[in-house]
Amino acid sequence: MSGTSSTTSAGRPHPDAADVLVVGYGPVGQVLAILLARQGRRVTVVERWETPYPMPRATVFDGETARTLASLGIASSFEEIGEPVDAYDWRNAAGRTLLRMEFAAPGAHGWPDATTFHQPALEAALAERAAEFEDRGLLRVLRGHTATAVEDHGDHGVTLTAETAAGDVRTLEGAWLVGCDGANSRIRDLLDVGVTDLDFSFDWLLCDVVLGEPREFTPANAQICDPARPTTVVGSGPGRRRWEFMRLPDESKEELDTPETAWRLLKSFDVTPENAVLARHTVYTFRAALADTWKKGRVLLAGDAAHSMPPFAGAGMCSGIRDVLNLSWKLDRVLRGASDARLLDTYGPERRGHVLRTIELSVQLGKIVCVSDAEEAARRDATLTAGQTPDRPVTQPLREGVLHRTVGTVAAPPTGSPVPQGRVARDGVTGLFDQVVGTGFVLLTTEDPASALSAEQRALLAEIGAHTVRLASGAEPSAGAVTDLDDVYLPFMASVRARFVLVRPDFHVFGVARSTRELGMVLAQLETQLMTTGAGHPPRH
Repeated sequence: MSGTSSTTSAGRPHPDAADVLVVGYGPVGQVLAILLARQGRRVTVVERWETPYPMPRATVFDGETARTLASLGIASSFEEIGEPVDAYDWRNAAGRTLLRMEFAAPGAHGWPDATTFHQPALEAALAERAAEFEDRGLLRVLRGHTATAVEDHGDHGVTLTAETAAGDVRTLEGAWLVGCDGANSRIRDLLDVGVTDLDFSFDWLLCDVVLGEPREFTPANAQICDPARPTTVVGSGPGRRRWEFMRLPDESKEELDTPETAWRLLKSFDVTPENAVLARHTVYTFRAALADTWKKGRVLLAGDAAHSMPPFAGAGMCSGIRDVLNLSWKLDRVLRGASDARLLDTYGPERRGHVLRTIELSVQLGKIVCVSDAEEAARRDATLTAGQTPDRPVTQPLREGVLHRTVGTVAAPPTGSPVPQGRVARDGVTGLFDQVVGTGFVLLTTEDPASALSAEQRALLAEIGAHTVRLASGAEPSAGAVTDLDDVYLPFMASVRARFVLVRPDFHVFGVARSTRELGMVLAQLETQLMTTGAGHPPRH
């Protein structure tokens, strides 16, 4: 291809161009590529490294992320790559619990609320799934290519120039480009997008350890809030653990980042060269930061390219996967002509506010741990033992964007919140809802759709590819209905006094209705907010 975009007479990218160019092939880029290819989109990925990075970065994913990964078809690999977390404990120097997050009970998304995992194994599972779309000609992955230039041609698409280590230059075309290329994003730099630093940063020595023999750690994850040496102890997948030690004010990075220092600090946990392998030691600096914009023309940012956060909520990778789940269904609608391109303008506002609250939680938790002054630590201990705990929940609702509003601009709960998931049965098949019914838009109802919905409403639901699901209890199954085996959906609907709940493809509630009249208003708002063009067709699942 030439250095300028080749276009059709209609002003769109050449038929040989990709629908979406993705830069970066870590978990966030992988998930985006699979989500888009699954919907029939042609995706080209550019990744600077020749081979996958062999060491873990993230070590935990939450239930909502597990739900997304399962929807991609890799749930069978979870036991091999990860282990559920029983609890996350925050202890002071004396071993007293200051804060505890319990994860033993089943999660609201149908998966454990926290799973420690080995990131290279997760990336291998995603790559295996992606290979199915490569074989079908929908996905192309170009490793060993560094992005060097981006040209945005407006309605004519985007041109990406990439170069190999040998100096070979390749020019790629696409309708849209998404930068998933990490905290040091080349795409963000090429766009000249600024980053707002939220001024919370510390240096930590990270030690990834492979244990020689199985050991039980209860709870699985802990923060040791000892001012003499703040320490993190977490799982990192089967047979693996991670210890992190905060750099103290009188230490240099150089003296901290040595194998001798790592083994000296690990020894107090009975981890020695005789019973473990130190797979890696490195000093890293975490930041709390947000890109100033997540969309510039036809180029968008996702994952660490758009945001960085302290590790204490375990939400960095999870937030990136939420980004691309949000983005993928909107890109699909725009690419197939079902929605105006302005729909993508809702991506940044929806996700940026959500991520900002997640970063604020991560900073709150970090301020509990990152205390090296004994007097300050004593005050902290007194505050927490008195019951004053962080006030931001891990699960955050959307507060703006594509949401039904009943009064002014207010989206009333549960609008914007993730819908729970449980086991259901239909036509003799039993399993979690997403696997039995499918993903995409979902209309949950306690009514018979044939009589409750008008022809126009059914047509709109068909246009957006929605699954219309009539729910029934396990005690009173009904022909044609989906049986709520775990009593998740019917109690949820009763708790919000709804006869209808409309769910977005990213599992967030668009709106609820207590009558067919209210449902009409909800669907009318959906049609307006999706900026429908009438030219689309139901997506493939």
